[in-house]
Amino acid sequence: MTKLNSYWRLMRADRPIGTYLLAWPTLWALLIAGAGNPPLKVVVVFMLGTFLMRSAGCVINDFADRNLDGHVERTKLRPLAAGEVTSTEAIMLFFGLLLLAFLLVIQFNIHTIMLAFAAAGVAALYPFCKRWTQLPQVVLGVAFSFGILMAFSALNNDQWWLASGLFLANIVWTVAYDTEYAMADRPDDLKVGIKSTAILFGQYDKIIIAGLQLITLLILAAVWWHLDVQWYAWAGLIAAVALFGYQHWMIRERAPKACFQAFLHNHYVGMAIGVGLALHYWY
Repeated sequence: MTKLNSYWRLMRADRPIGTYLLAWPTLWALLIAGAGNPPLKVVVVFMLGTFLMRSAGCVINDFADRNLDGHVERTKLRPLAAGEVTSTEAIMLFFGLLLLAFLLVIQFNIHTIMLAFAAAGVAALYPFCKRWTQLPQVVLGVAFSFGILMAFSALNNDQWWLASGLFLANIVWTVAYDTEYAMADRPDDLKVGIKSTAILFGQYDKIIIAGLQLITLLILAAVWWHLDVQWYAWAGLIAAVALFGYQHWMIRERAPKACFQAFLHNHYVGMAIGVGLALHYWY
C-alpha cells in the first residue's frame, strides 16, 4: 500500500489541478464540436483519457527532473526525488498509463488516434525542453491543447478553424498560467539551471501575463461571435476577466506561494468559461 501511495503521488493524482486544466478546454471543444450534445460515452472516454495522459505527463516530468527536484524546496519530497520510487518503476508506470490511454483512443477514427500519438510525443518531450529553451511553457501549451483537436476529430466535426481558435487560445492561456507557476519556482530554477518563461520575462512577467490573458479572451470572443452565443457564454468570459484580475492582485508582490495560488486559481477560469458555454447550448 505504501508503494501504491507513492505511485499515486508520482502521478500527481492527489493534486488534480493539472487534470482540471487539461479537462476544461477539452470539454469546451466537446460542447462546440457536439453542438452542445456530445455523446456521453465520448465525454467519459475523453475525461478518463485526460486523467491518464496528465498522470503520464507527471510521471515522465518527474523522471526527467529526478536529479533536480531534490534541490527545489517545493518538489524535494516528490516520490522519485525522495527515493520512494525507482527510475525503472517510473518508466514502467509511464508506459502502463500510455497503454491504458491507447486502449481508450482506439475506439475512435484513425485521425483521432494519430492526434493521440502526437499528443503523447509532445507530452513526453516537454520535461526535457526545460534544459534547452526558455519557452517550455509553449510546448506544454501544445501538449495541453491536443484534446481540443481530438474532440473535433472524434465527433467528425470539420469546422477546423473553430478548433484552431480554441487550440491557439488554450496555448496562450497555458503559457500565462504556467508562467505564474514558474514564478513560484524562479529562485530555485535559477540555481539548478531550469529554464522558463518566468525567467525569460523577468521584471516584465506580470504585464506579459496580462497580455497573454487578454489575447486568450480576444480569441475566445472571436469564436463566441462566430457561434452567435447567448449571453450565458459572454457572462462566462466576463467572469474570466474578473478572475484574471484577481490573479494579478495575488501576484502583485511576486510572493512564491501567492504565485502558486494564482496558478491554481485558473481552474475557476476554465470552469467559468465552460459553464457559460454549456448554458448557451442547454438553455
